[in-house]
Amino acid sequence: MKFDPLYYSDRLQIMNPDGDVGIVTLWSPVKQVLKVLGSLDVDLSPTSSRIAVIANLYGNGLPQMLRNLLWNPQITYLLAMGQNLSGSREELVNFFHNGLEAVEYLGTPAYRIVGTQRIIDGFVNPTDFQNGILVTTFGKLSETETKEGVVNFFQALPPPSLPAIERRNVPIPKVEVQRFPSEPRQHSILRDTPLEAWKELIFRIVRFGYPVALKKGKRMELQNVKVVIEHPLSETAEELQNYGFSLAHFQEYQRQILNPQLSEQSYTYGNRIRGYYSYQGEVVDSLAIVIQRLQEDKETRHAYVSLWDNSRDLPEGHQCPCLVSLFFRYFDNKLTLTATFRTHNAMDAWLENVYGLMAIQQLVAHQVPMETGAITVLSHSISVSDDVLERAKRIATNQLLERSQEREPQYDPYGNFAVTVDHETRQIVVQHTYQGAVIAEYRGVTAEEIERQLARDEALSDISHALYLGREIAKKEVFLADSG
Repeated sequence: MKFDPLYYSDRLQIMNPDGDVGIVTLWSPVKQVLKVLGSLDVDLSPTSSRIAVIANLYGNGLPQMLRNLLWNPQITYLLAMGQNLSGSREELVNFFHNGLEAVEYLGTPAYRIVGTQRIIDGFVNPTDFQNGILVTTFGKLSETETKEGVVNFFQALPPPSLPAIERRNVPIPKVEVQRFPSEPRQHSILRDTPLEAWKELIFRIVRFGYPVALKKGKRMELQNVKVVIEHPLSETAEELQNYGFSLAHFQEYQRQILNPQLSEQSYTYGNRIRGYYSYQGEVVDSLAIVIQRLQEDKETRHAYVSLWDNSRDLPEGHQCPCLVSLFFRYFDNKLTLTATFRTHNAMDAWLENVYGLMAIQQLVAHQVPMETGAITVLSHSISVSDDVLERAKRIATNQLLERSQEREPQYDPYGNFAVTVDHETRQIVVQHTYQGAVIAEYRGVTAEEIERQLARDEALSDISHALYLGREIAKKEVFLADSG
């Protein structure tokens, strides 16, 4: 039986197709391992060597490697040696020694190699290898113990024997995850209008949200999400209706959120902001005080309103406000508003809440007076419930389609870049511009040099902008190479 790879045939160094030993070089270059083996007088002959194949194992190639071994049961020995930078050696050893355990991976049932963090499909198990593969490991190639161990390994090998095992071809299953990996507490969104921001928010939760089981039911959740709306102006009734929202309903909500009177509910935002608290026997209208402070000192940082009442909300633990704070700040010649929500219903409540915040901001700005600026919404816990998840997925799919059709990168608030070539120095030149002025310049002979400088300075904030800039820099690198 000759070695015949099913996967990665272009990446494997085949020595003797009749061999029964496979060498895994982990992260070390195969050429370097061959050089060491040659210096140790290990037989590398294509007709007599015990080594069938030599290849790297960075980690993600383990499923393909296992299937190559099942298809080539004549390999009964695995020798792992070299730089172990990603833990692939432990993953290989633990697979054969400890096996797999069932886990949940990105919202989908999966398997993990016991004692590691490596997720792998469960269609190949250690018990499938009837030839009983023996795994032997050594350290770095430069270590004396490794060299001595390799020599002893080959000297101790028993004579080869032909396996009475048939080849097995186990296809690699397609991975379909319920969510994509991210840092769930670090999502920030910058969009021009409320509706644009809402659509992007739904996309993020559907794509990256974590499944949680609350008393109210199952949800997909993100934490501490920040959404900045640059121009918080009302959309048309038709635009809102396309997504199941009513402008008339939003306008009624805007009137209610400014009303200090308490209805039959245990609380309302309007009451908490303008009629709930008292000071020296007088009802506190927080917005009136905010307006006064901004009139007296437009740079004040005391224009802060808390809706959360520790004396009532903590002991009660129910019927508590979701909107917990408002912070007004004069910034860049405009009145900005930052609102913090303890918890948020993304599908039905978030956009309605934003329209309420717009009414609050406009009231304060009109009476100060100031021009309105951006609204920032911070949501400690924001989620989509199971009962509307399918609708949310449709919105996320449409958002993904819109993104794929965009020809230009998103606006990057960090600025723009002009990429040219300095023919005298034969360097790539990247000028960082903001509002028409050059604020930094990056130079390098290769695209990689420029990449490191840009990353060092955190010069970009938008991934589509970064990818676009990378293409432009790469073009200049090719131009320099072709004109050299």
